[in-house]
Amino acid sequence: MAGEELIRIQEKLRLLLKQFQQLQQENAKMKLLLRNADEKEATMAASISQLQQQVVILKTATNQLDDQDKKELEKRLNHYLKEIDRCINMLGV
Repeated sequence: MAGEELIRIQEKLRLLLKQFQQLQQENAKMKLLLRNADEKEATMAASISQLQQQVVILKTATNQLDDQDKKELEKRLNHYLKEIDRCINMLGV
């Protein structure tokens, strides 16, 4: 009787171990998919940012900026100028 229970427990343990290994494999696949999705998201965000900058450039070149766009462009240009000044100061020029 005790031997049968031991065999039954061992079989359940084998099944649990098999399930655990399958879940580990599935987890690894999911982590890879998530990493790939994160990389795609970062790439797309960079593309969107670049396209938004191109839109502002085109609007600036064709003089089609509204007040909000002008303020945003001015803010961005001021930020760039501050960064340039900071770099020049770091160089000691």
